Amino acid sequence: MRSRKYVRVAGFCAMLATGHLAALGQAQSSVTLVPGAPEVEYSKMIFGQFVEHFDNQVYGGIYDPGSKFADEDGFRTDVIEALKDIKTSIVRWPGGCFASTYHWLDGVGKERTPAYDKTWQVEDPNTFGTDEFVKWCRKVGCEPYICTNAGTGTPEEMSDWVEYCNLTVGKYGRMRMANGYPEPHNVKYWSVGNENWGAHELGARTVQEWGPLVRESAKLMRSVTKDAKLFAAATSDKNWTMPLLQAAGPYLDYVAIHGYWDPLFHVNNPAPYLECMMKTEAPELDIRRTIGILDEAGFGGGRIKIAYDEWNLRNWHHPWHGDLRRGFDLEARRKNDIAKTYTMADALFSACFLNACLRHSDVVDIACFAPVVNTRGPIFVHPDGIVKRTTYHVFWMYTNLLEDCMVPVSVAAERLALGDRSVGVLDVVLTADKERTRYACAIVNKDPAAERLVSLDFDGMGIKPKRKLRGMVLSGSSPDDFNEVGAEDRVVPRERDFAVKDGKVALPPHSLTVLFVE
Repeated sequence: MRSRKYVRVAGFCAMLATGHLAALGQAQSSVTLVPGAPEVEYSKMIFGQFVEHFDNQVYGGIYDPGSKFADEDGFRTDVIEALKDIKTSIVRWPGGCFASTYHWLDGVGKERTPAYDKTWQVEDPNTFGTDEFVKWCRKVGCEPYICTNAGTGTPEEMSDWVEYCNLTVGKYGRMRMANGYPEPHNVKYWSVGNENWGAHELGARTVQEWGPLVRESAKLMRSVTKDAKLFAAATSDKNWTMPLLQAAGPYLDYVAIHGYWDPLFHVNNPAPYLECMMKTEAPELDIRRTIGILDEAGFGGGRIKIAYDEWNLRNWHHPWHGDLRRGFDLEARRKNDIAKTYTMADALFSACFLNACLRHSDVVDIACFAPVVNTRGPIFVHPDGIVKRTTYHVFWMYTNLLEDCMVPVSVAAERLALGDRSVGVLDVVLTADKERTRYACAIVNKDPAAERLVSLDFDGMGIKPKRKLRGMVLSGSSPDDFNEVGAEDRVVPRERDFAVKDGKVALPPHSLTVLFVE
């Protein structure tokens, strides 16, 4: 495991027997630049998204030819514009679990045959396939990232898909051209499989099977496109990922790991605010464990990078998935779109997740929020428009307000406690332009009720101390605030000035704040 640590959290918390919050120790927090630490230019792919053929994400989500908002290709233009506004960098498709029974040939050409989706146990019309996905990505302005079928598919089927997208010769390259796309799609990013480590996945593999399958699939795919960026389904568990790297590491650019921390598979009972805050440090632990595996396997230092290509605070609600004798409750999936679920808890967890990726941006190169619309997505789509959930505004702030380089900092702060658990009350990243003349500091205050004073290191930044700073704040009247149809702007970023007293700034409770220092 690497010894370098960008953030240090100090302080002490006392826990009450009732489970209420009690914090003792430092009354103030500080952010200090780490002397001599180089800045790292991070990848904008960290702010990627994900869409799966699950419920209303594709049909009635990004693709709805009958909508008054649809363009000539059937794509929702309001969704496209919203994704442009958050500078969406990369989108992963077609799944997810759906990918493990999806056969791409069913979704190309003029004649499409509906297919029964064995994963989600519904019929897919196949009207949105590879060509539509790539065209949609070009309109959004993002890179298409395709997850191949390593469940019921074969290595040859995977490489044929690469041929279809990237060649102008051979059976499949000519097939794409005949389908009306004379120029190659030039899809660069390809994953071998999705969660094939899990018993829930149709076409799950054993540890012994997985590495050789990935190796042979990657060999075929690289025979088509040598500079393709290849991923393989992995975990932060050494027992799975070490054998994968030993067998297939030389052929890979990324290991793909996933994380959901509020398990709502069968019972849709979203965790309350403080419970969610107790989960905010878990993603970074996952990242560190995975970095340790890469180092031990000899692929550290960025030789193989991490793609956190499916993540969200809350798992999708799909009762009895994996219990094939019982069957699904299809109507229950509507519960994923209950507006009051997506509060400041979701926003602040998401900001902490992105901060963890940014702190390790020398290794974490890609992350995809799952999903991009409906279900648990940052955008809710309905017949008369869209609602930008709290998480959408986190992406807007990070992609529009942060500078390009990460500047390592040390953070001293209290702990926020619930029962026998605690987390740092603040989560901080500092970014700068390449010349270090401008800084943008993103700070999460997890405290549900109290402002927090934080001392900024103006000397370390080489900036004359200020009396006032501009900032942008995402918060609500309570930690449980949310946006919904008819109240779309209840929680939105708001610009404000912050007084600086003795080098300290007061941060609002349950908030994400970006401070500008120049």
